[in-house]
Amino acid sequence: MKKANGIDLDKPGKPSNDSPASVRLIVLLQTVSKILQRVIASRLRLVARLLKLVHHNQGGSLPSHSSFDPTLYVVDTLRTFQHSGLSVSTLFLAIKAGFNNMNASILCSSLKKAGVPISIVSWIGSFLCQRTSRLLFQGYPKSCSSVPVGTPQGSPISPLLFVIYGASLHIEIPEGPPQSYVDYFVVSAASTSHRTNIRTLEMVLGEIRAWANVREVGFIVPKTKLIHCRTPLQRDQAGASTPLLIYLHGQILPPLLHVRWLGYWLTPNITSSAHFSKRVGLTQGRFATIKRLSPQGCGLSTHLSHRLAILLLLPTLLYGADIMVPSRAMIDKDGHLLAPGPTMGLELLQVNSDTYISGRGLHPPSSSNHPPQTTHGCPKVGMRGPYN
Repeated sequence: MKKANGIDLDKPGKPSNDSPASVRLIVLLQTVSKILQRVIASRLRLVARLLKLVHHNQGGSLPSHSSFDPTLYVVDTLRTFQHSGLSVSTLFLAIKAGFNNMNASILCSSLKKAGVPISIVSWIGSFLCQRTSRLLFQGYPKSCSSVPVGTPQGSPISPLLFVIYGASLHIEIPEGPPQSYVDYFVVSAASTSHRTNIRTLEMVLGEIRAWANVREVGFIVPKTKLIHCRTPLQRDQAGASTPLLIYLHGQILPPLLHVRWLGYWLTPNITSSAHFSKRVGLTQGRFATIKRLSPQGCGLSTHLSHRLAILLLLPTLLYGADIMVPSRAMIDKDGHLLAPGPTMGLELLQVNSDTYISGRGLHPPSSSNHPPQTTHGCPKVGMRGPYN
């Protein structure tokens, strides 16, 4: 059960596949092995909760948690400081190859000191040690290579082991410990000036890097993002001073106008315009794919086209609507999004999708209990969202 086959999947958005960083290795494990890992993971999760092995600001790899929880915490913290008239600076970090660099001896030593039962610690130590793997590709070697460090991606227990392994990176600061989602961390600093925030973030970053060195992990510099949130007074100042930069590993990190974190787009003034603009663009791309799958006169029927549009378009468009709610200026008295602006694409997408489905020439079955809203006799996709 210590032998595994690995396949490489191309990471989306990479300009070239020549670099090892442009692919993600997924390990294919034995079914019996994955069942045992899930059993140990359920037991370790209960022990971790009793012994507080997982930091309370960790929002990933835990039951009843999702990317919504850490993002809501970050947005609420930024808005609280912003409404208090403070200048807020936020640093977004990503651990470099966290799963691949996990040290089994360090992890097992930490589990023993915390009081985890020796049976679980021994099982984890045996699971992570003396592992071998081979990559599957055309002409791949038949022999396996040793994997001295790391935990296999695709294992049911690997995410839980990592959040326990990286719990010490949540150091205490006046604004609260960093918020994290598995290997993504967020650190915020609030004061009367961005210059003070930069000094605070550099000090906190130095402490986090020191703990990361003990754990033998590092951070990805290209994925490190900085954003300066502006107060309402600073937002109206045309000649406001240029925000300061921050340095990491000798590289300059300028503040950005928008940052993508866990699928949510955050801006300095914490508005939803940038987020919905990005979601509309992604939805339009998927809508173009649907049209290619079902051209006029052939392909899917009207009913299936409508179902496909609902299953693909709505989740893409409304992702993040639980936090990024459109402002009143973006909604009319009937609850519809207004154009122009970032919602113009939404209105155009609504018309295009309804016109495309209604032009199929077939009509889907309707229910007498729930009569659909129709456009030329066909149901609308209805991309209005929870803000109606």
